[in-house]
Amino acid sequence: MIRTPGLAMTDHRFTVPLDHADPGGRTIEVFAREVVDPSRAGERLPWLLYLQGGPGGKSPRPQNAATPGWLRHALRTHRVLLLDQRGTGRSTPVTARAAAEFRSAAELAAYLAHFRSDAIVADCELIRRRLCGDQPWESLGQSYGGFITLAYLSRAPEGLRACYVTGGLPGLSATADEVYARTYPRVRDKNATYYARYPEDAERVRRIADLLAREDVRLPDGDRLTVRRLRTLGLAFGMGDGFERVHWLLDEAFDGGGLSATFRYQVMALTGLVDNPLFAVIHEGASYGQGDKPTGWAAERALADFPEFAEDADPLLFTGEMMYPWMFREIAGLRPFAEAADLLAERADWPPLYDLGRLARNEVPVAAVVYHDDMYVDASLSLGTARAVGNVRTWVTDEWEHDGVAASGDRVLARLMDMVAGRV
Repeated sequence: MIRTPGLAMTDHRFTVPLDHADPGGRTIEVFAREVVDPSRAGERLPWLLYLQGGPGGKSPRPQNAATPGWLRHALRTHRVLLLDQRGTGRSTPVTARAAAEFRSAAELAAYLAHFRSDAIVADCELIRRRLCGDQPWESLGQSYGGFITLAYLSRAPEGLRACYVTGGLPGLSATADEVYARTYPRVRDKNATYYARYPEDAERVRRIADLLAREDVRLPDGDRLTVRRLRTLGLAFGMGDGFERVHWLLDEAFDGGGLSATFRYQVMALTGLVDNPLFAVIHEGASYGQGDKPTGWAAERALADFPEFAEDADPLLFTGEMMYPWMFREIAGLRPFAEAADLLAERADWPPLYDLGRLARNEVPVAAVVYHDDMYVDASLSLGTARAVGNVRTWVTDEWEHDGVAASGDRVLARLMDMVAGRV
């Protein structure tokens, strides 16, 4: 057990099948960190499983319990399990180096197809039985963690006592095309809000883009910085501090007549996807791939329907949570995945993510916050899901952006727990 101020932590490692339908086949390791209030470490407390966003996001690394937030609130009553979902963090991570070891793109694509929510749910159930026996636990699903929650309720509701979802109720039958047709207008609106807040940045962004169009500007890792890669900085616009992160980055963009080393380094770090290549590689397939229709680079196709996102537009608009095929040729950390990503985009036999009938009959209490202005998860699709799933209570708010569970201190999780308990 590791102790830091206000926290007692125990690391757990579990060997799980890569394919749960083939329990005697290849295995991988899944890592999870148990966190408890040191004063209650010896007590029999209910478990709260934390499901991080993504896909491809590892669980947070706690600092100490004095930091305001959902973890501090949860530790008052629960023992928390911070799960590194398969392929992330310390759970047999999917990295560029690991991808390069596969003999063919087809072999790599087949491997990556086992990193969707259905497999994560099966991992969770194996872990739950090891830690809790037959006792169900509660879950907190942030963003894509909410997608996993709905898959969990579809496959193993007996493992769940209650679920809390923050900005992550998916459209149960929405295709990737429908999702991105709804997403681009929200991203456009975020751009408008950004430029209204920082009007001088419109000229600065255009100046940077013009420079990139006429000069070969290299990032510290050797990648060329292009206008389209610059625009992916808009991924941050859906977070509470996203506008400021981008603004202050642009504030230090120039050094004399060229782009500063500080700017180029930070752009590389923010857009290189070194820490979570799964986020790009399986993004469309993991989130929206169901049935016999390929996702087929839906974000790229949808872009053509929104001319305001043209690279010569003024103001130049940033893009958001969209993954494009060019990224796998131009970003060093994604190049080993390029051919496999194309194969996954063409796949036409994805199994269903959700059991609509079972969800309609759901009896597990679910409390979900829906962020009215969420850039990543469409609020109207979320509310449609809430109406289609049994025993769901929603709280719609425009007080926070997508990261409200962290940005609100303990207010979001506290209210969701009160909703399940019937206190509000």
